[in-house]
Amino acid sequence: MHFGIIRERKNPPDRRVVLSPKACQKVVENHEDAQITVEPSIIRVFTDKEYKTAGITVDTKMEECDVLLGVKEVPIDALIPNKKYFFFSHTIKKQPYNRKLLQAVLEKNIELYDHEVITNKNGIRLVAFGRYAGIVGAYNGFRAYGLKTNSYELPKASELDDQQALITELKKLKLPNIKILLTGKGRVGNGAREMLVGMGLKETKVEQYLNEDFQAPVFCQIDVLDYNRRKDGLIKEETDFFKNPGDYESTFMRFTSVTDLYIAGHFYGSGAPYLFTREDAKQPQFKIKVVADISCDVDGPVASTLRASTIADPVYGYDPRSESEVDYTLPEAIAVMAVDNLPAELPRDSSEGFGQAFVESVIPAFFNNDEHGILERALMTKNGKLRPRFSYLQDYVDGKE
Repeated sequence: MHFGIIRERKNPPDRRVVLSPKACQKVVENHEDAQITVEPSIIRVFTDKEYKTAGITVDTKMEECDVLLGVKEVPIDALIPNKKYFFFSHTIKKQPYNRKLLQAVLEKNIELYDHEVITNKNGIRLVAFGRYAGIVGAYNGFRAYGLKTNSYELPKASELDDQQALITELKKLKLPNIKILLTGKGRVGNGAREMLVGMGLKETKVEQYLNEDFQAPVFCQIDVLDYNRRKDGLIKEETDFFKNPGDYESTFMRFTSVTDLYIAGHFYGSGAPYLFTREDAKQPQFKIKVVADISCDVDGPVASTLRASTIADPVYGYDPRSESEVDYTLPEAIAVMAVDNLPAELPRDSSEGFGQAFVESVIPAFFNNDEHGILERALMTKNGKLRPRFSYLQDYVDGKE
């Protein structure tokens, strides 16, 4: 099996890669029938020289490869017909801006495997950049707080080398006795928690957070049943929330009167209550002044997220009264950090982490007849048609929705 590491061509440029030089070495060492060619790139975080030093071929001949591995969407004119491709297609939620991409994939008879749907038999994702989104998102949240309050300045995460460098910068801060709320206990939320713990912040339980004052900055990490309750008042397990989200209502507002910085690292499922609405943000008890929305569901469960922001311009303001975007330095504005490609700010760390998971969970499927069904579940298109699991996208492909 001949794997090709394609050059990232989407703008703005993304420096991440599926397999680092070390990851490539592991593939060829563990699978004697594996061959890897890396397409030359001047933007990739690992240089062509690093791959060559690791004994990996660097060449432009991607058409000679069987499986092509990328991170972001491949431009339509760069797609090679009749190949197997792995990349984040951003089509599984029927994103309008990528309809033509999926149409082209079908027209070119490409087998598309989307990283986002590479799962085990229980539907748990096997490869993801979520932890690094949490790491960078938490850092960016503190950077946004400094900008909003004009109390300190932090360098951009993209200017630093790795996670430890981010933590080193955060440790230099002399924060007032603020309260930081973190939602989510998955990859993203726990990645953010690594940063809060790493910088030495004290963690509190929910009741302490809500009712006590502290002489130092503190944080509280909460999960779905901490900010949602059943409408009928019954107490059930967390699994009930995911099975019956419509039976729940948000209790997030009880946190808003004591929170200064809110870091949103939760996963939002269809049908679940919004954490706070635009009307909620207008209420006197809503005191949050900085929101780091790592999840970045636009016009969704975090009402202040009007749009995704960018690495170049990561912070904008939300005025609750007018429900519109304003200068984040205005007194009435909530400062919003909603960068939607946060791991790209830490490309070396995030690539190494992603690659390790890919080598462990995905590569073996090519050599063991996909005994765990990993490739089968992730395959979106074949022979110019959508696979049955993704047939719900047909109207999207046809332009009917």
